[in-house]
Amino acid sequence: MSLHDFIALSPILTIGAFSLVTMLAIAFQRHHARIASFALLSCLFTLATVPWAATAAPRTVTTLLVVDRHALLYMGLILTATMVIIALSYRYLMVQFREEEGVEEYYLLLLLATFGGLVLTTAAHFVSFFLGFELLGLSLCSLIGYLRTRRHPLEAAVKYLLLSITASALLLFGLALLYFESGAMTFQGVGAILKQTHSVSALWLGGLVLVLVGIALKLGLAPFHMWIPDVYQGAPTPITTYIATVSKAALVALLLRFATEVGVLELPAVAHLFSLLAVVSMVTGNVLALLQQNVKRLLAYSSIAHFGYVLVALLAGGPPAAEAVTFYVIVYCAMSLGAFGVVTVYSSEGGDKNRVEDYQGLFWTRPWLAAMLALSLLSLAGIPVTAGFIGKFYAIMAGIDAGLLWLVLALIGNSVVSLYYYLRLFVTLFSEVAEQDTAPQAAAIQRPEFVNWTTICSLGFVASIILLLGVYPEPLIHLIRDSVSNLLMVAMQRP
Repeated sequence: MSLHDFIALSPILTIGAFSLVTMLAIAFQRHHARIASFALLSCLFTLATVPWAATAAPRTVTTLLVVDRHALLYMGLILTATMVIIALSYRYLMVQFREEEGVEEYYLLLLLATFGGLVLTTAAHFVSFFLGFELLGLSLCSLIGYLRTRRHPLEAAVKYLLLSITASALLLFGLALLYFESGAMTFQGVGAILKQTHSVSALWLGGLVLVLVGIALKLGLAPFHMWIPDVYQGAPTPITTYIATVSKAALVALLLRFATEVGVLELPAVAHLFSLLAVVSMVTGNVLALLQQNVKRLLAYSSIAHFGYVLVALLAGGPPAAEAVTFYVIVYCAMSLGAFGVVTVYSSEGGDKNRVEDYQGLFWTRPWLAAMLALSLLSLAGIPVTAGFIGKFYAIMAGIDAGLLWLVLALIGNSVVSLYYYLRLFVTLFSEVAEQDTAPQAAAIQRPEFVNWTTICSLGFVASIILLLGVYPEPLIHLIRDSVSNLLMVAMQRP
């Protein structure tokens, strides 16, 4: 490996080194605030290495990893979202744990999960694909059950563990079939052999479908979605936020590279499978969200529908697809950070606030929290002047350009259905609440320990992103267009 290889890998090496230092720091002396601050600074310093790594990109490091602008953009997204989650986690853990209990390992697991996510963004080989996949999944399994004295987190952790085992088994079997048919383990090598094959055998198709089903399981696409609402509800709220944002962003980055370099969407059978997954996910997510009285479950079913929208953009193919998918994922991460961030902060003030009625009249007691949640809900619903509107518009235009009119109509119809449950929660925020119910909340507001500048800065940053991208998305669109150009160039160069 040359110096340029190490420069290209500097974000992954930096987060890995900081993970080891965090582990040693916990072993020598436990201190919640110090370890939380160090984890936040670790992500910040790693984010600062991304522009430096860009000077050596695009670069293939051995055959395992490809560091290009596509990977670096998703690295920036993952690290930024992780910093917001760490900032939101500190107060939440202070409330959930007693003083004598150690919570420092929580931040170590977050850094390790982020390390796995960064590996996934650069994976171009079956080995790096599986290692990143497992590192992210095992870290999340521990984080989901971190509140080990409570039933629901442990139940959610067991369900996620069973899901991870299933997804890993399907993935390994699928990768083995692809290796058996092609003799290659790199995405580009498999794509080259597949392109030269005049007829796709059952083993080819079976291997591709198994790999894509393994990814669909982790993304929570219907009909592989059964774990999503239970895990979202049972996990600690900051970890729910992490699953909804960082975990899924890393998987979408991998899926984009895999689909582009292997050329799976050029196979009619796989394209039809993705079309079916998109429609089923949109309908299942939105219809079941209508029935929910738990905010975390509502947002869980909403996430199923949103990744159905992402599949519509992905199926468009070509430059519009890669741009629309990346833009939508960035927007979705901002919206989810805002919505789950409010649930985290509100739950940090004593007791989990998960039911819809817990948010009744929130505007009259905590106006800034209500405003943040209202903005996130409006953006998730795709209301104009928010980032969500631009994201859905981008996905719709990509689908129209590709002639996927029936998928576009399904997307529009499901977006209309989603308005009901988003606006129902939106109206609850501004509804009147009995005077006796507001007294304890008003008393809590005046207690100084609830004032946390990191929380205010984090949610303020997320709100500004949602509004800025809704009004002026051009700079991000140009950045995304530049970042995905390397992916598209690789696809064009496949023999």
